[in-house]
Amino acid sequence: MLLVLALAAGLWAMGHMMGVSRRARLVMLTALFAVVLLLQVALPASHPLRMATGGSPALWLLIGGFGILAFGYGSGVAWLKARAQGQPAEATAKPGSFTETELDRYARHIVLRELGGPGQKRLKQARVLVIGAGGLGAPALQYLAAAGVGTIGVIDDDVVENANLQRQVIHRDSDIGKPKVFSAEAAMLAQNPAVTVRPYHRRLTEEIAADLFADYDLILDGTDNFTTRYLANQVAVAQGKPLISGALSQWEGQLSVFHPADGTPCYQCIFPEAPAPGLAPSCAEAGVIGPLPGVVGAMMAVEAIKLITGAGAPLKGEMLIYDALYGESRKIRLSRRADCPVCGSG
Repeated sequence: MLLVLALAAGLWAMGHMMGVSRRARLVMLTALFAVVLLLQVALPASHPLRMATGGSPALWLLIGGFGILAFGYGSGVAWLKARAQGQPAEATAKPGSFTETELDRYARHIVLRELGGPGQKRLKQARVLVIGAGGLGAPALQYLAAAGVGTIGVIDDDVVENANLQRQVIHRDSDIGKPKVFSAEAAMLAQNPAVTVRPYHRRLTEEIAADLFADYDLILDGTDNFTTRYLANQVAVAQGKPLISGALSQWEGQLSVFHPADGTPCYQCIFPEAPAPGLAPSCAEAGVIGPLPGVVGAMMAVEAIKLITGAGAPLKGEMLIYDALYGESRKIRLSRRADCPVCGSG
């Protein structure tokens, strides 16, 4: 029997070295098995050749049975996998399903108990709009694309400047002079070709905000001016959609989720009116440490993932304040105002 096993191993190894296909090698082993089984059945029990090949057909029948079971199991798994994912593996997946590449890419999400396959599927089906492709928008967009958010919109009327590159890491030196939304689109698709990116090279205005927001499930506001912030808040509240808002100044970042439809405050509850000129200088005026937008923008992406998948506790009714200079963070509770002109009952 050992002679037959050694011969089978030799045939398999020789076939592999000669580049013979796996299917052809399996055919050779099947032929060898058939010859040995024929010898066991046809020759007398005392025949030397029968004795050298095992002496009894029962053992070979048992081995053959195990081989058939293993082959059937492997073929069944391959068939189910092919049916679930479609062939070829790299082909475009059906809505709600994943290609082999996507399953491998999102494996670290899928093994998370709070996300799993259903959570990743919700990410694939989600539609997220990011206002601003600058300091906060850049990391948020990168991580949303990498996480597999199916449709990502980005609106910004600015172009890439040399001074942006210290912190807006989605853009490159070669992008200077290019509209930020197109630079960001190229970077996101290079990172993850499976997502759909919708760039809007224009400023968010009252004329387009309602129609634009209607196409998305949630909004991320990474702008640096109060006019756009108040407009985004007003439209998000009117449509009952969560608004993830981030802000930066020098070494400090702020982050919150505003969603009055879920019983929590809106942006204007916390900031009833824009500060007087000079009291809240922009990053261009006051400066900002380069990695800070990356920290806060990545946090915004995390909040978006939590809202889409239902994982954890999003920052609704809370504001996270991060002090990069001293490595400290704290949260404060936020309350709705009954007299808020946007979401109040008064």
